Amino acid sequence: MLLTVLAFVVALGLLIAIHEYGHYRTAVACGVKVLRFSIGMGRPLLRWRKKNSDTEFVIAALPLGGYVRMLDEREGDVPAQERHLAFNNQPLRSRALIVAAGPAANLLLAVLLYALVNWMGVQAPKALLASPVPHSLAAEAGLQAQDWVQAVQTVGGQPRNLRSFDDLRWELTQAVVDGQDLQLHLTDRQGQRPRQVLLPLSTVQTSEVDAALMQRIGLLSPWMPAVVGEVLPDSPAAAAGLQAADQVLAIDGQPIGDGAQLRALIRQSTSGQSQQWQLERDGQSLVLAVTPEIITTEQERYGRIGAMIGAAPEMLTVRYGAVEGLLAGAQKTWDIGILSLKMMGKMLTGQASVKNLSGPLTIADYAGKSASLGVTQYLLFLALISVSLGVLNLLPLPVLDGGHLMYYLWEALTGRPVSEAWMQGLQRIGVTALLFLMSLALFNDISRLFA
Repeated sequence: MLLTVLAFVVALGLLIAIHEYGHYRTAVACGVKVLRFSIGMGRPLLRWRKKNSDTEFVIAALPLGGYVRMLDEREGDVPAQERHLAFNNQPLRSRALIVAAGPAANLLLAVLLYALVNWMGVQAPKALLASPVPHSLAAEAGLQAQDWVQAVQTVGGQPRNLRSFDDLRWELTQAVVDGQDLQLHLTDRQGQRPRQVLLPLSTVQTSEVDAALMQRIGLLSPWMPAVVGEVLPDSPAAAAGLQAADQVLAIDGQPIGDGAQLRALIRQSTSGQSQQWQLERDGQSLVLAVTPEIITTEQERYGRIGAMIGAAPEMLTVRYGAVEGLLAGAQKTWDIGILSLKMMGKMLTGQASVKNLSGPLTIADYAGKSASLGVTQYLLFLALISVSLGVLNLLPLPVLDGGHLMYYLWEALTGRPVSEAWMQGLQRIGVTALLFLMSLALFNDISRLFA
């Protein structure tokens, strides 16, 4: 719990600070006097001034936000000798740059974080497929356990090489959101016998991008050997004599290809009858009688043996060179930003569920989980949230940076600013819309907690 809170506060503080620093530095560069730079809202906890600076730096009590207060005639009297330093008296180009600099700083941070991970290198599972879910899209397309996906391409597109199973999952998600089929370039586990398989992802009807999406596609995890892991005491596995590191070769004469197939067979075992498990232990073959216990819930009925199934997947180190890593970081930021906008558009048109929205509770939970997995995963989490923050602030809602840019676009097209009356009305609409979105995201968070 403490790690979750700490990781969340650090993430939020850093991302808000970067966002506001973008506004601050651009304002100073454009000759605007900045009165206050605040991280957080509400009552100031710490405040200080740099020597020979007009800006008061503040850390406030509520970490959910921040602001840069600039000299502005719309917010109070400005001495005549300082009017040229006021924000409202700056050229349209300067005002637009100052407003856009906040989201741009978040997007630039994401590029640098992704690039840093690319340079450091990350352990990722090889794009080696487990047994597809029976009767799924992947199974019907002819995909098999230990197929190695080397590259993918959309119809009419160029092949894109994959470095890991995570890359494959990302490509599948993008193809579903875009409503496009995906061609998989495959080899066997040794890199031999190349072939191609078309996944008709355009037929996938889904309103949520979640774990159930991969279930429908049929590719849940990378290939793992059918090895028994930790065996719980007083479990059916213990009673049958199963031990850790036992390799399962067959059940009732049916060959077992990998851990995914073995887990599926165990869950489907709801007859209460004993099964003959053919194993290999320390180089010796043996057969044990295993009777899975039957678990019944309101949603389903399934078998369980009380043991971990499947060894670790085959891992590789994904690392990029200096320029390649930076370009890949920029591409990743672009891809996630575009995907976010597409999902928002689908939610507005009813093609995607609003359950895809996440609020502070979900973000805090992911912050803690990513931090517990190490520095690399936490950096990837920060990059993802930084992209989301940058994209969110560019939306044309009047209370966000994108709303102000919308005002400036009107001014550029018509030669006159938005009237005060219109601006006040649009601000009220924007506040209402933002509060609705925040409430909906928080409701989704609570629903997930009690699901």
